Amino acid sequence: MESIGLGTEFVTFSLTPILIGVLAAVACALPGNFLILRKQALIGDAISHVVLPGIVVAFLITGQVTTWPMMIGAAGASLVAVGLITLIRRLGRIEAGAAMGVTFTTLFALGVLLLEQSDTSAVHLDVEHALYGNLESLIWFSGVSWASLADPAALADLPPELVRMAAVAAAITALIILFWRPLKISTFDESFARTLGMNVGLLDLGIITLAAIAAVAAFDAVGSIIVIAMFICPPAAARLMTNRLECQVWWSVLFAALSAVGGYVLAGYGPGWFGSDMSVSAAGMIATLSGLILGVACLFAPHRLRVGASAVA
Repeated sequence: MESIGLGTEFVTFSLTPILIGVLAAVACALPGNFLILRKQALIGDAISHVVLPGIVVAFLITGQVTTWPMMIGAAGASLVAVGLITLIRRLGRIEAGAAMGVTFTTLFALGVLLLEQSDTSAVHLDVEHALYGNLESLIWFSGVSWASLADPAALADLPPELVRMAAVAAAITALIILFWRPLKISTFDESFARTLGMNVGLLDLGIITLAAIAAVAAFDAVGSIIVIAMFICPPAAARLMTNRLECQVWWSVLFAALSAVGGYVLAGYGPGWFGSDMSVSAAGMIATLSGLILGVACLFAPHRLRVGASAVA
């Protein structure tokens, strides 16, 4: 009976947050592989920050927190950020990292100011929500048992964030598979890609667009902390595991899923293992675990060990 109760509790309170966390992590990690290899990792960081003012402006216009206005506002802010980065690079003639840093810190600060000055007392929209998301609150109330997974009425009551993240993750996966060859060639050799007639600029914009879609879709559920971590940590750790892009992508998906599942479990149950009745932020723990995985990869990954052996020789 205890096992049945535990299973019921898991389905109701933990199943959907874990699935949403995994889907958000994978959706960010997939384009993150190409951003890392193209030395554009800060693009993901920038996008995850600049969606905040777009979301706040959408709320100020509509007066409510609903999916499509938030998505449109965040997408618009992402496009403004990309345009500003390009403008600053061309007019200021500074390197891309500095342009991204100036843009995303300024827009994020603007979003925080707008948020603090807005009347958001009646809705769940605040700075903490923007940073950490609301992963723990995405409960499946109709999921009373594992049998609910086969109940159409219960499935219709799934949190909309799960459906949205599943659709986005599937779309990003399909697009990367569809354009795998040109993305791979342009990532490693832009000159060769141009000789083959590929539009390198369009491919670059496509990767940034995929990153923006992932960040916008994940922002409301998991917040900017997880989005930033998943764009960088799983792909960077995967890069240390192999020199083949195909294997790197699979490693990044594994690390992203492991971070999401392990981080959520540790956040909810980890403190209890040490005698505390408190829980910690799931978003913070997921991001922390992804960083720990990257740290372990830096120390013990095969690629790292080969480099160390070569240096000793």
